[in-house]
Amino acid sequence: MKVLVIIPSYNEESCIEATVREVRQEAPWAEIVVINDCSTDKTQEILERLDVKHVNLPVNLGIGGAVQTGYRYAAVNGHDIAVQLDGDGQHDPRFLKELVSHIESGEADLVTGSRFIKFEGFQSSGLRRFGIRFLNSVISLVTGVKVTDATSGYRAVSRKLIAVYAEEYPTDYPEPEAIVMAKMNKAKIMEVPVAMRDRASGVSSINFIKSVYYMVKVTIALLLRRLM
Repeated sequence: MKVLVIIPSYNEESCIEATVREVRQEAPWAEIVVINDCSTDKTQEILERLDVKHVNLPVNLGIGGAVQTGYRYAAVNGHDIAVQLDGDGQHDPRFLKELVSHIESGEADLVTGSRFIKFEGFQSSGLRRFGIRFLNSVISLVTGVKVTDATSGYRAVSRKLIAVYAEEYPTDYPEPEAIVMAKMNKAKIMEVPVAMRDRASGVSSINFIKSVYYMVKVTIALLLRRLM
């Protein structure tokens, strides 16, 4: 099958090269496209030097818009499977084959890499873990789907969901809402254990206030999505 690895990237000059090289090493069978979300650092320069396929967005669209751009690329170019993988070094490319294998076998249309099945690697802060458990419960309530890592952006999808997400994708904090969209489109959903890593560089911009806002906003979005 034709596999695409989508790497959304915004100001990741310190780690995007290592990320691309790791993906190339672990998944030589996959095509890579980096979505450069109007970075203001040297990300574009590095991507050109690496000779990797990339899309330079003229304005910053945020994570949802960047990932949707990747899905549109996959749809236009006839890919059977697309995998999201962050550009900040947190997602270990060693698990790419595992995620893709369950799509190839037809077991699932959406396979999410969860750090909370075997609890290996970086587990995030206590506040974030609380927020994730809360969103897991909301998703279970509105869809009946039981997940352990609703906010994980490390996921593989089938051609069916490539078409769905290319047409419409949540914009702000999209991962939980994308699971609900998958369920509403009668997709088969599963999780596999992965080990996450701490950020290779930089500091997360999500503080306590933003975490509370995140939970409230996403909860409302999930409920509205279910009622649509």
